[in-house]
Amino acid sequence: MDRALIRLILYFLKLGATGFGGPVALIGYMERDLVDKKGWFTRKEYLHGLALAQFVPGPLAQQMAIYFGWLKGKILGATLVAIAFPLPSFLMIWALSYLYVRYQGLAWIHPLFYGMGAAVIAVIIQAALRLVKISLERKKGLWLIFLAVALATATYEKTPFLLFLGSGLLAVALYAFPSRRLFLFPSAELFFFFMKAAVVVYGSGMAIIPFIYHDVVQTHAWLSDKQFLDAMVVGMITPGPVLITVGFIGYLVENFTGALAAVVGVFLPVYLFVIIFAPWFHKILRNAQAQVFVEGVTAAAVGAIAGAAFILGQRAIVDWPTALIALITLGLIFKTKLPVPLILFGAGLIGIGIKATGLS
Repeated sequence: MDRALIRLILYFLKLGATGFGGPVALIGYMERDLVDKKGWFTRKEYLHGLALAQFVPGPLAQQMAIYFGWLKGKILGATLVAIAFPLPSFLMIWALSYLYVRYQGLAWIHPLFYGMGAAVIAVIIQAALRLVKISLERKKGLWLIFLAVALATATYEKTPFLLFLGSGLLAVALYAFPSRRLFLFPSAELFFFFMKAAVVVYGSGMAIIPFIYHDVVQTHAWLSDKQFLDAMVVGMITPGPVLITVGFIGYLVENFTGALAAVVGVFLPVYLFVIIFAPWFHKILRNAQAQVFVEGVTAAAVGAIAGAAFILGQRAIVDWPTALIALITLGLIFKTKLPVPLILFGAGLIGIGIKATGLS
């Protein structure tokens, strides 16, 4: 195997084990390390990968990692990086899932997640606001899509795939033609469920939350509301792609087999999209209709995240202490540079203190 490819795989193993901060932070680390410091890739290659990641469904950071692997080693490189990048966080999720199931009866677990759950709502709100800023620009039609999907998600507690598809087509009608203005065994079920869900993930792994919440909690009853919220917490306190949280959900359903099936299912489409589109993506960039379709779907994804914040907020913010924790967390995220996992752990400790003193 080429030495350069081995170095790249080791880099993504390290980033997957230490990279906190969500997709925007992770691709920032890649730009800093792979383009500016090491010089393994040019800025043009980086921007080309970023454009591809914005065009096809999937979590941004994972797509970028796979694209870099493809540049360095084609199919082999893309495959090895696709495995290496989420592997450390998957192993952490597996361990945390085991501890969660094994020791959930311990008195300190519930107060810990009581505080963390409230703080996570603030993290989701901040992610939605950040995506609004970078995705919607000043196009009134995209804002309309965002608001409509946010309201629909908050009202009906689910975001159908057709809503994403319709949003993309509406964006095409509004902006692409300006002159016209026109059941199997459980593990397999988990695999195919999350593979389908991955198709609507644009920009941030958080986009999957509103899409899967209704089915995971209500339709299939795999998890309770509290367990689903706890899954979001675990996904955010571990490094690497945020989407790795599906491994926690899979573990609660079918132990390690379920965790593996969920993670492989959700990341497989991302891998396939990148290796299929990468060789001829430069042609797609010239297609105005394709570009604005992505803009419409992205606006819908951001709206769905905002709606999910409302849904999960109703479950997590249950009294004045949790409301206060959420507000403080929101302030810390916007006003300081403290790592999100550190803020969440602090919120968990506060939750333990609140429960111990009987303030809630």
